[in-house]
Amino acid sequence: MKVGPLVFAYSGSFLASFSVSVSAFAGIETKPSVAPVHTRFPTHLHQFASTAQQQGLIDVTDIYSPRDVYSMEAWAAQYGMQKADGVELFSPDGGNDYTLVAQSGASAGQTVVYVPVDIVLNSMSAQAEFGAGLQQAEASILQIDQMAQMGSQYRLPLFRLMVKILSEWEKGQESLWYPWLNSLPRQFFNGVSMTKACFNCLPPYAGWLTSTEKVSYMHFFRALYQGYVPLSQETIANRDVVKWAYNVALTRFHEIWEPERAKIIGPVADMLNHAAEPNCEITVDYGGNVNVNALYDIPAGTPLTISLGDPTNPTPIFAKYGFLPQDCSTIFCKAMQLEPQIQDLGYDFQELLIQTETGEIAPKVWDIFLYNILQQNDAGASQQFCTACQCNDEGTKEQFHDEYFAYTLGALKQHIYSIMSDCENLTMKAQSYDLQTHPRVPVIVAHNQLVTQTFGMTAALLEQMG
Repeated sequence: MKVGPLVFAYSGSFLASFSVSVSAFAGIETKPSVAPVHTRFPTHLHQFASTAQQQGLIDVTDIYSPRDVYSMEAWAAQYGMQKADGVELFSPDGGNDYTLVAQSGASAGQTVVYVPVDIVLNSMSAQAEFGAGLQQAEASILQIDQMAQMGSQYRLPLFRLMVKILSEWEKGQESLWYPWLNSLPRQFFNGVSMTKACFNCLPPYAGWLTSTEKVSYMHFFRALYQGYVPLSQETIANRDVVKWAYNVALTRFHEIWEPERAKIIGPVADMLNHAAEPNCEITVDYGGNVNVNALYDIPAGTPLTISLGDPTNPTPIFAKYGFLPQDCSTIFCKAMQLEPQIQDLGYDFQELLIQTETGEIAPKVWDIFLYNILQQNDAGASQQFCTACQCNDEGTKEQFHDEYFAYTLGALKQHIYSIMSDCENLTMKAQSYDLQTHPRVPVIVAHNQLVTQTFGMTAALLEQMG
């Protein structure tokens, strides 16, 4: 996963399709389904261990502690994890960022990584393991979210994963998953990890998405603090550990939909990075085993990648995972002030885009600005235009755009220049922060600069129009 001054990608989370599959490594002798006796993997990095680590616990606040990734790989292999020939873990920066690389290439459809169910963390299994206490805590989440008018039912599997991670963390080296936990990053750069000062340095859309991630975490923390879940009070009261466990679950899960919706994490498979055009997909068989399959022929030396979200809109990925995709071709137009108009027309944020390479504006962006103008000046015309947009009546839409072009152009110019000015000021504000206190400044600045550069090209195009 990428860790750098402008790009931070700690996750290997992705949607996994559920399918009947047999390991492509079936011809190789595999480990038995019954897990062998757990062997601890002492690391040569023990001299850096904190007091918590000396007690058998991982010190998640030690952000400079090297990640013991290769011991994790050896542990996973002992339990039956298998990789295709030539698939290797690789760190381009000396140990902060890790990814999987197909050094020998891969063929379309080939299984490049297989993770047995024995070491897969599963929210459904956690639900059964923690029983009534977990149910009470989840009821508390539903109540908290209802008061905040947030939907939460779909997030409960994430809570179960977080509780499982906390449970294994407090077992220390006695946990089956200790080598995996000890291989994970300690520091995250997403919305959950941001402060109010960070939110104040982001434009409205990014600020809304990142703060929403933070609120979701806080609701989980409040529910956990009720004491229903069978965790020690010391663990529950440790905000650093709880936030770390939440971020691990949030940024590394795979989602399955059958036999029922669940979130799972497959060690080693969670090391894949994001790409707008991924070369791998994840499947989970009926036994709960995780398979990483090549979508097409992969050249030798190519990193294995999956999709972490919509490649046309990088801001949700930025908010959830804490990095800015460098291969994004579009960004949201940032017209959060027109959300009522967006809803009226039946449009989605994913349709309201601006090209990052040219600054070109998507047609539906022009629609929402014209609709807002008509609402303010001619109720009858606004209703006609709304109906045309909802019915995809391009002829009527074109007539309205031709008639009111000068007004729409002016409104768009005002919006573009306003966002550019805001981003420049927010960037200067972020750059005034101390990086030791606010380590997320670089990724915030990178986001704002992408918006400023893109909107600068858009402004130039609009000026050419009149």
